[in-house]
Amino acid sequence: MAVRTSTAEWKGTLKAGNGTMKVGSSWEGPFTFASRFESARGTNPEELIGAAHAGCFSMFLSALLSDAGFTPTSIRTSATVHLDDGPVISQIELKTEAVVPGLDEAAFKAHAEKAKAGCPVSKALAGPKITLTATLHK
Repeated sequence: MAVRTSTAEWKGTLKAGNGTMKVGSSWEGPFTFASRFESARGTNPEELIGAAHAGCFSMFLSALLSDAGFTPTSIRTSATVHLDDGPVISQIELKTEAVVPGLDEAAFKAHAEKAKAGCPVSKALAGPKITLTATLHK
């Protein structure tokens, strides 16, 4: 399976500094204290987690539906990530809307619950093993 790498660089102090996050080779954007904890322009790690979760969930739900013999016309998912005091991510709200010809509401909800539990990002957010290699340059 694929191995993916994203990077981030932060310069300066927490409140006065700034950084850049790069998602593979496809996207790069700035982030600051204000874009993370206030309402300033720029992105933040929680938005990227939300995007990853929404994308993964939508794809996994599509796979489950396809395996069950249904062809989704569209699946649109949002992930609202709550960052509370600590700071800690306290909740992620997934909201999904789909157009799936021939599928009833009860079956759709059952497949959606299975996707929530089974998508790789949901599983990762449940507590994966995290390793660290730390190097200090002088």
